[in-house]
Amino acid sequence: MLPMTQEDGELDSLVRKRIRALRVAQGWSLEELANRANLSQSSLSRIENGQRRLALDQLVTLARALDTSLDQLVATAADDVVTSPMIDGAHGLMRWSIKGDPGMSVVRQRMTEPPPENPARMRAHPGREWLVVLSGTAILMLGHRRFRIETNQAAEFPTMLPHAIGTAGGPCEILGIFDRDARRGHQREGARDLDAQGAGE
Repeated sequence: MLPMTQEDGELDSLVRKRIRALRVAQGWSLEELANRANLSQSSLSRIENGQRRLALDQLVTLARALDTSLDQLVATAADDVVTSPMIDGAHGLMRWSIKGDPGMSVVRQRMTEPPPENPARMRAHPGREWLVVLSGTAILMLGHRRFRIETNQAAEFPTMLPHAIGTAGGPCEILGIFDRDARRGHQREGARDLDAQGAGE
């Protein structure tokens, strides 16, 4: 048998801690998880405590019993925990991509204008959007309805509904989370807005 490196030892310890944490999060006793994974309670206890070698077939069974995948069970801790945003000064945007789901992104935006009065300027595109107001008060136009969102309040809506966001009586700052489709829709709108600005100059 090959000697275990420090990295192997760290991963081994991480996997054991993860198994226990997932079991506890489900509210299961050792006995309950052991039954679900077709293991003896003493075997599971020794696996969690590092007294028994981790076998691949047992990890596969445990992953299934814990409603996760083997990949997630043995994933190493990411080195790049902290990330910096991409900054779009022209639109007052800061954008972060979500690594776990590269299709999603988080956007921080400062707004100074009220929402458009003209319904023709409201946008609709596939996807779903979630936003929280960090400061100030935002107005969300959604279909034929108008919502006032105060600081620390959040809104979630399907972006197939015509929508527009603006401020109420002063600047506001929002943090939005977009799924893949909503992000694409906003990128296309941004490109159209830039084209319109260019045509008007």
